[in-house]
Amino acid sequence: MELFIKYPNEVQEELLFNLLKRARNTELGKLYDFKGINNYKDFTERVPIVNYEVIEPLITRSRKGERNIFWPTDIKWFAKSSGTTNANSKFIPVSAESLEDCHYAGSKDLLCVYLNNNENAQLFTGKALRLGGSKELYEENGTFFGDLSAILIDNMPFWAEISSTPSNNISLMSDWETKMSAIVNETLHENVTSLAGVPSWMLVLLNEILNTQNATNLGEIWQNLEVYFHGGVSFTPYKDQYQHILPKSCKYYEIYNASEGFFAIQDINHSDELLLMLDYGIFYEFIDMETYHVGTPKVYRLDQVELHKNYAIIITTNAGLWRYKVGDTVRFTSLKPFRIKVSGRTKHFINVFGEELMIENAEQAIRSTCAITKSDIIDFSVAPIFMEERKKGAHEWIIEFKRKPKNLNEFSSILDLELQKLNSDYQAKRAHNITLNPLQLVEARSNLFYDWLKSKGKLGGQHKIPRLSNTRSYIEELLLLNKN
Repeated sequence: MELFIKYPNEVQEELLFNLLKRARNTELGKLYDFKGINNYKDFTERVPIVNYEVIEPLITRSRKGERNIFWPTDIKWFAKSSGTTNANSKFIPVSAESLEDCHYAGSKDLLCVYLNNNENAQLFTGKALRLGGSKELYEENGTFFGDLSAILIDNMPFWAEISSTPSNNISLMSDWETKMSAIVNETLHENVTSLAGVPSWMLVLLNEILNTQNATNLGEIWQNLEVYFHGGVSFTPYKDQYQHILPKSCKYYEIYNASEGFFAIQDINHSDELLLMLDYGIFYEFIDMETYHVGTPKVYRLDQVELHKNYAIIITTNAGLWRYKVGDTVRFTSLKPFRIKVSGRTKHFINVFGEELMIENAEQAIRSTCAITKSDIIDFSVAPIFMEERKKGAHEWIIEFKRKPKNLNEFSSILDLELQKLNSDYQAKRAHNITLNPLQLVEARSNLFYDWLKSKGKLGGQHKIPRLSNTRSYIEELLLLNKN
């Protein structure tokens, strides 16, 4: 880590040309003449930027057992992406190299960073309660696919399984509700020293554990609990709730891990920034979100990025993804070393009226509003209300509360003001109701978002509610289900 912190650009350039050399005799390597690429300019001119839809035919062939298409070693595993909520799943290739040198390397580095920062840690005197995906691994044509967490659990070394709870059999259960009950029963009497999982689903599990024991704080059940490793969705809307149920001494460490790779780690106690990991077999490029939707957006290398701009991530990896759009957006908070914050998704934002509302804005505003109104949320989703005839547009929020505010109208007004503080474009459109009317708030019934995910077979794991959308497709389904 010290090496890539000191020489980030050199490490990245060497990594890129090692990837090109490894894959030069693959089908894609020959198509784009990897052997003839001598510099970064050659790379950008020969290899196109792609999304999943473009490379899906190649991945389908690979899943059927064809070899040497986009990566020279056999691809046995495919991570079934849980980042989308539509019926079409993505199958992201996971090579042996990406498994060992990226995903597992990230997990080891995370533990090393935590122990280095906390010399008195007693992490390994107990077990890690892990909450992974709720799908089993399914064999197909000699290859396997499933949630990334299931692939990681299925291939982890024996020492990692010994230090984890629940057992692999329970971790890989496919039915979320049965699995949650089994986890509660198995982990209650363990000496749990750490937690690892997606905040939204982990909160469901921890509240269930508290309810079964009639307790108010996890410290009453696990006296040695000291850290929660989290990722997958933003921690911001849930942080206050966790601070109520975890011991005050508990630390929080964030990771940025996806099916496509392990990207970043929180490397400082009590920080909200993530260190971009530059030696995991991933070469990074970035597109300024201001130009993302133009015909030919400008692509930036790591040494060209600027602070506090929103960038879409493009990756080239040791699993054969070449200049692939991940779909996430980040902001750089430091350039020496390169530290980031995840700011949203390239598809999950609202910019119908020029307001450019990002997930990061919405999540921070909802947290501030909850703090002011002494309320807590379970989940939310936002969509535009389109202009009709002489009516102005607005944003419609549907929110499920855990602790309801005393006055919903007051909550709406405060939320609207908090958004204006965080987003100058939104503020400009709201000024004197020039373009946007005040936001409209719909209170969701109990378990609405849970039932919506369940109806789509997406309970547990890293399945997420689409927080922001430029269309009304998600919110119309939610509003209809909210009536039932």
